[in-house]
Amino acid sequence: MKIPSSSATDLNKKELKHMLTMNDFTKAEIDSMLELMTLLKDARRDNAIPELFKNKTVGMIFEAGSTRTRVSFEAAATLLGGHAIFLSKSDIHLGSKETVEDTARVLSRMCDLIVARTNSGETTQKLTEAATVPVINGLDTVYHPTQMLADIFTMMEHLPEGKTLTDLTVAFMGDATDVCRSLLLTCTKYGIGFKQIGPKKYHMEEEWLRMADENCKNSGAHYEITEDISKVSECEVVYGDSFYWTTQMDEKEERLAAFMPDYVITEKLMHRAAPGAMLLHCLPANDKEEVTREALEGDYSVAFDQAENRLTAQMAILVYFTHRYTKEPSKELADKHQHNIRSFMENL
Repeated sequence: MKIPSSSATDLNKKELKHMLTMNDFTKAEIDSMLELMTLLKDARRDNAIPELFKNKTVGMIFEAGSTRTRVSFEAAATLLGGHAIFLSKSDIHLGSKETVEDTARVLSRMCDLIVARTNSGETTQKLTEAATVPVINGLDTVYHPTQMLADIFTMMEHLPEGKTLTDLTVAFMGDATDVCRSLLLTCTKYGIGFKQIGPKKYHMEEEWLRMADENCKNSGAHYEITEDISKVSECEVVYGDSFYWTTQMDEKEERLAAFMPDYVITEKLMHRAAPGAMLLHCLPANDKEEVTREALEGDYSVAFDQAENRLTAQMAILVYFTHRYTKEPSKELADKHQHNIRSFMENL
């Protein structure tokens, strides 16, 4: 008896598309994802989401804790008729008893897509090199692409009157984090203006600026890295993020002293921004540090719409990265397998 080895997802390795960074996609591809997000969000509003991930599974590797990324992917898989498996460091042997590459190979045989929140960009890269299904970067120390889709979509939903996306300029208040890098490259790729506003010591590194320069040549976007807080007056989006992360706890006091109070997002700062400006924050928010609670709760704040749009983004990602690889059986083929299996079971 011959045992089949192929799964319902039959991928050509050369054609396989991963999501490591939004900088890997064209503006047209990003527009396609945004349009799919619109369609799926409308369907969710009407409680009529088609089961476009039916009989599919997403394996979710999480080396770090998460609220929005984990919940949004699990909820998205369920809403689309599929299933999500959460795999923490204690659940699998990633990089310890088993290599990253072998983990990717095994998950590729059992899952239709892999989401990875890792503690290094190198781990994410190794997963993509060995996997035979799409790998989605759910955040590493370098990029946060799934956050970017939610961010752009939220800006699109809350455009100031008379503005288009490419009319906007985003002010990122703070350090050159993975979110800041991702915003710089995504905005310049798409044609949105960008400013990082913060102390010089924490400005964006040159390697990212060189990539942004290349993007600007094609998109016509502009960016600026500055200490000048008054530049917020040129920005329709003010974006907050933590001034330190868990790997920087030994620098916490030094960082807070550098950023506070000048670069904290307050009601006063928001009133200095361009007319109709909105406040975004990737959350979680330290509302006594990088943003005040009053600002986060202001009428201009869309941070919680932005958080909800993580679900909108993940629904689109699950569909966008698996639909082209799915083999739908004909009714005749489905009936054949059902008959063969039922006949076998009746004789057990």
